[in-house]
Amino acid sequence: MEHPTFSSTPFFYDRSSDRASYSGTSGEEIEGQSWRGGQVGGGVGVGIHSTPRVSYYFPKGVGEYHFGERHPMKPHRLTLTNHLVIGYGLHKKMDMYQPRSATREELEAFHDEDYVDFLSRVTPENVRNFTNVLSRFNVGDDCPIFSDMWDYCRQYAGASIMAASKIVAGKTDIAINWTGGLHHAKKSEASGFCYVNDIVLAILELLRVHARVLYIDIDIHHGDGVQEAFYNSNRVLTVSFHKYSSDFFPGTGHIDEVGHSLGKYFSLNVPLQDGIDNESYVSLFKSIMEPTINTFQPSSIVLQCGADSLGCDRLGCFNLSIAAHGECVRFIKSFNLPLIVLGGGGYTIKNVSRCWTYETAVLLDQQQVLPNSLPHTAYDDFFAPDWKLHPDLAAGRNRIENLNTRKALERIRIGCLERLRYMHGAPSVQMTEIPPGLAPWLQEETNEEDGEGTTSDAHRGNGEWYDGYRDRELDSSISVGFPPPGVAPIGHGAPSPTVLQWGAGIALGGREKRAAAISASANLLTTSITENQRERPLGPATAITRVDSTPKSSKPRNTPTTAGAGAAANVAWKKRKKSTSVPGGSGARNPTGKNGRSSLGKAIEEVEVPPAIDEADGADETATAAMDTGG
Repeated sequence: MEHPTFSSTPFFYDRSSDRASYSGTSGEEIEGQSWRGGQVGGGVGVGIHSTPRVSYYFPKGVGEYHFGERHPMKPHRLTLTNHLVIGYGLHKKMDMYQPRSATREELEAFHDEDYVDFLSRVTPENVRNFTNVLSRFNVGDDCPIFSDMWDYCRQYAGASIMAASKIVAGKTDIAINWTGGLHHAKKSEASGFCYVNDIVLAILELLRVHARVLYIDIDIHHGDGVQEAFYNSNRVLTVSFHKYSSDFFPGTGHIDEVGHSLGKYFSLNVPLQDGIDNESYVSLFKSIMEPTINTFQPSSIVLQCGADSLGCDRLGCFNLSIAAHGECVRFIKSFNLPLIVLGGGGYTIKNVSRCWTYETAVLLDQQQVLPNSLPHTAYDDFFAPDWKLHPDLAAGRNRIENLNTRKALERIRIGCLERLRYMHGAPSVQMTEIPPGLAPWLQEETNEEDGEGTTSDAHRGNGEWYDGYRDRELDSSISVGFPPPGVAPIGHGAPSPTVLQWGAGIALGGREKRAAAISASANLLTTSITENQRERPLGPATAITRVDSTPKSSKPRNTPTTAGAGAAANVAWKKRKKSTSVPGGSGARNPTGKNGRSSLGKAIEEVEVPPAIDEADGADETATAAMDTGG
């Protein structure tokens, strides 16, 4: 019995049809489908004003590793993909990088130190020495120990970290790393052919600057490792389209898995059944992702493009074509947000390499001119007998019965949109930057205390936890945690991200050069986060931190000032501060030295507050009180 699809339902009206029609020659003509979208750049109705900068990351030799003779994971698929990309000449239209391997410290940004140490030491020759911990780290049949496994993990993780760093630095708009996307690895164990979760590491790098990151997973398996890493965070929204069944790996991804604590409703799962076809999948994908992006308003997107959701996959059970899979990529690209595109699953390697080659062309806007005939490479035999980019993957015996009814898919769509409603708009994230004039002093002090030429991360805090509006520590004169009078505090559920826009004045007189420079630097706080002045989160579930840079016993009496605020408003703010404890927002922490004292705090302590300033403050308050009483 042929199950109906719902591609014609009015709930899934494709707005892109109102725009200029898509001119794909290798897609619609090959597939004969009407579900294909409109012009590139139409996702939010805003055209592209400049050509996106696309970069491509491929570690040398990454396709030469071998999991085992009968193991379904074949890194050789990466070599096939790379040869097709070069054979089509796509490498000439993007920046090509050979990334360095990730360091142990970079891997430990997410993974446990013991687990990383185990990966670095175990080999097929000495694995017998680790028999007591193999089960602890979930190493076995699915995740075997193979030759040079440590180097393999560092290579694909390093490529994803480099892709994220290029996005953060603003040096690329779209970063492609087909070697990454291993979404099952957990904090302290391997899982599902994945040893290191490069996706989490890349997202952590993005969170240093980007307020919110959207993670999208179109692998047939649930992206459980990424969801688990950010299950308590509202800065990362994870969305996964996958087959869900109790007997299908990994057995997670029910629609009711929505997140926890601060991250509640920031995990979105779309569970599907066997045999979903192009029309159903693409329509459902677009109808969920468009409102998701408009609601969450991400600063950047990470898209995992596991190719095991294609038809004819060795471990898959969907009926998707390469063109339909690529249409999902094109749709996400059309929102014109910074984008990292990663690989993932895919176990029929000839189809995996075709799919990722086609999607590379999609990201370069070259899909309409890409010939269907494959270029000649050293691996032509893999693509016999058709040697085509778009083989029919769901014809005849290859087609799997579609168990996804229209009613079931509509129920999933409504359920996902209902969970978006509970999100109450995009969560606000306060972010601050180190003032430019102050940064060199902080670096010098760090070097002096460390006694070496290298510097620690100037944005990493030490052991302080921000407790929302219940955190009632008083701010310092350089604090950026409290809003000025008349400015509402920022909290969960605000309609848009907010970067602190008010500086903090330091009334320390002009006799000390150091005090003058600090005051000038504080006034340079802007609404943008730059490459060299960014916040590093403490962990995957860390939302925000705050500044309390000076010891409470040594805080000066001066008060925050706001650009454009009058003297009366400033005095009223000072009076309010003296009489009440004001709940503060969150911001980036200032660095601390080895002795636990803030570098910024020490700078303030060294400056003596002139008595005249204190007297002037008292006079201002007296005058204002007289005005209030009519005296």
